[in-house]
Amino acid sequence: MNTPAPRPAMLSVHDALALLLAAVRPLTQSEIVATLAANGRVLAADQASTINVPSADNTQMDGYAVRAADCASGAARLTVSQRIPAGQVGAPLAAGCAARIFTGAMIPPGADAVVMQEQCEAHDDGSVTVRHAPQAGEWIRRAGEDIVEGATILPAGTRLRSQELGLAASVGLASLPVLRPLRVAVFFTGDELTMPGEAPGGVLAPGAIYNSNRFTLRALLENLGCQIADFGIVPDTLAATRATLRAAAADNDLIITSGGVSVGEEDHIKPAVEAEGRLAMWQIAVKPGKPLAFGEVDKAHGDKKQGDSAFFIGLPGNPVSSLITFMLFVRPFILRLQGQAAPAPARAFTMRADFAWPKADRRNEFLRARINDAGGLDLFPNQGSGVLTSTVWADGLIDNPPGQTIAAGDLVRFIPFSELLH
Repeated sequence: MNTPAPRPAMLSVHDALALLLAAVRPLTQSEIVATLAANGRVLAADQASTINVPSADNTQMDGYAVRAADCASGAARLTVSQRIPAGQVGAPLAAGCAARIFTGAMIPPGADAVVMQEQCEAHDDGSVTVRHAPQAGEWIRRAGEDIVEGATILPAGTRLRSQELGLAASVGLASLPVLRPLRVAVFFTGDELTMPGEAPGGVLAPGAIYNSNRFTLRALLENLGCQIADFGIVPDTLAATRATLRAAAADNDLIITSGGVSVGEEDHIKPAVEAEGRLAMWQIAVKPGKPLAFGEVDKAHGDKKQGDSAFFIGLPGNPVSSLITFMLFVRPFILRLQGQAAPAPARAFTMRADFAWPKADRRNEFLRARINDAGGLDLFPNQGSGVLTSTVWADGLIDNPPGQTIAAGDLVRFIPFSELLH
């Protein structure tokens, strides 16, 4: 009597992610784009400032530029000798005088403090009473206080957000060298899949389901700045799957599929990838999720500078499983492929569970939860892998270790969706 082969041990979430990241070949090809068009791109080279910021001492407040020694009495009456708006250069300030000055304007030579206008009383004769004894340097931004000329302000590998773009513009960088966009192909397997709007008469055929994963995965990839090639729904045949893999590999860096990663007679992803390249099928100790396929598909032609194969990741078909495995594994893999320098792991926060989860699982569970008005976490009542409403209702995921139950009042590890979706 033949003894069944033992089931392979499931990989931990940590080990599966480490295997993925170890295989990464980051992009190297770059291009120059306008800073205004660089949002979401990754810098290809360090960026240094050619100027000091601020370029000169300037005022943080509307008020009066003065000599601190002239105002030591706390009620000094000074002659207003000039008015200095932002963008204009004032004349040297004489002793016994004050300069009316506006936020951002350069401090005139001779002045060493600014007194805010609320502490001053202007008079019709052109003088001002300064009802404050300022310290030298008060309300003055010093030249180079923010950025010193020659300093690296943005290192290579930085993903450019709104604040990085503003910083680049503040030193006059009108364009930036960035890595080219990551090219990602997607397709979906399953003869049961139907696109919204395509069901005859608006009625699904028996056994048919709408292809929600196509919408979810495309949006996830768009959020990461990927250039997407969508091959749509592929018929459940080995020939069609192999042909699509070849077409997808030709001009893309990564291929992502949803569904068909099991070993049933109608699951053609495994034999198709093995025929066109190499494949590792992983059982991961994660719930929802578990099956994940990773490998490479050989290129018949295309971008030889980025290697002679495209990476392949096959996600499970259940919509919540597909979303969560993307967030946990595909997102960090893509960030590394894009050349982002050491992307930080998603931050988790210790929070109070306001629910009970009495049944432990041998897998690492990711439970959909929402922050309540009392500052604790509520759990969505149905944690099934096909319940997409849980992902809309929730604010994030509770990372619950294998074998762990949760009692009301326990502290748990909570990862907001904001840490996992961009």
